[in-house]
Amino acid sequence: MPTYLVSPEFLDSHARLTPAQKKLFRAAVDKFIEDLKRGKGFRRGLRVKGVKGAPGLYEMTWAPDGRALFSYGPPLVPGETHIVWHVVGTHDILP
Repeated sequence: MPTYLVSPEFLDSHARLTPAQKKLFRAAVDKFIEDLKRGKGFRRGLRVKGVKGAPGLYEMTWAPDGRALFSYGPPLVPGETHIVWHVVGTHDILP
């Protein structure tokens, strides 16, 4: 099972999401975790890609105007992917 850490900025930005946005984000995270477990890359619908000009930072799309930024951290459990969630919100969160 992948491990994760959330930044204080992520917690703040997540608290500002509407209940509907939180539900959409949670559904996308469930798919994200499934894809990590499968180990065959992310499904197209999540549109996971690197953020231009920010090496090591990635974005995931969870709604037409919903983005979450994350990075990979050192594994906490041998053989398991570790994700660091940085911020979640609309397209405006992109650097």
